[in-house]
Amino acid sequence: MANGYEEAREQRNWLEKLGAKIPGFRGFFDRELRRDVDRMQRDHISRELGRIKSAVRSKARDYTDAGQIGLLHLFERIDRKLDGLSQAVRFADYGATGIFDVVKIGEEELERLYAFDLSLLEDVSSIDAEIRALPGPQSGAAAAAKVAVDDALENIVQLADKWADRETVMSNVVQR
Repeated sequence: MANGYEEAREQRNWLEKLGAKIPGFRGFFDRELRRDVDRMQRDHISRELGRIKSAVRSKARDYTDAGQIGLLHLFERIDRKLDGLSQAVRFADYGATGIFDVVKIGEEELERLYAFDLSLLEDVSSIDAEIRALPGPQSGAAAAAKVAVDDALENIVQLADKWADRETVMSNVVQR
């Protein structure tokens, strides 16, 4: 992820590379490229959240099929939280405020932003593993399942709070 911008930059076609040599065009193009990379990262996070949501629904279906409906309200809360987070990530502002203006932000600051986004991906991966490890509806596992589902819900709430702080992190980077 930290190399996303560089990888995208290396994949430019010959016309884009020629345009990058024109004074003034390079800064514009680099800003657009950074915005594109940011959008791709957010799309990836959103897709991963969608996959987790599917896994949650599958687990809820297992409980329903087994006639154990006591936890369904918790699965529904997880589903709603994931949906809200996915929408927030997908439709977040990505550069209209000049955040990616190369004059205002240096490579060190960009690396901090990429590190923050990487930590978001790691959190999403942890939640995915947590959801997949939820106990099934076998008899006697209801108490353990409730604790595990509550823990997963709390981690999703923390991730949503962390995502909400992303704008603050970005603003702090620009001001330095």
